Amino acid sequence: MDLVNVSPAAKPPVCRIMNYGKYKYAQAKKEKESKKKQKVINIKEIRMTPNIEEHDLSVKAKNASKFLQDGDRVKVVVRFRGRELGHMDVGRVVLMKFAELTAEYSIIDKHPLIEGKNMTMFLVPKKSQ
Repeated sequence: MDLVNVSPAAKPPVCRIMNYGKYKYAQAKKEKESKKKQKVINIKEIRMTPNIEEHDLSVKAKNASKFLQDGDRVKVVVRFRGRELGHMDVGRVVLMKFAELTAEYSIIDKHPLIEGKNMTMFLVPKKSQ
């Protein structure tokens, strides 16, 4: 048996007489069990340009739907280069069309936002999945 300091931050500190090896084993087992129950959420990124063609957009939306069905968040990025920077509204239209194509599986978490030369939008999976 060992004298184990169970709660050193308490006033006065709490100590117990117990088997320290057994205590450490139980703590490790409890921690491992709590990690099993956690779901790691990944963020998948899909990049495109504002002048993307209809078929390319539908292919990217299909891939995003797969990610959303797996429970991952999707970050959709429209990258602007050169003269495209003068037409940010086209990028917003592309993002909203993308959101419509994936509407069956997703909800818009963060609406389109301009960050430098990129416009980003976040999609999260619907709860019914």
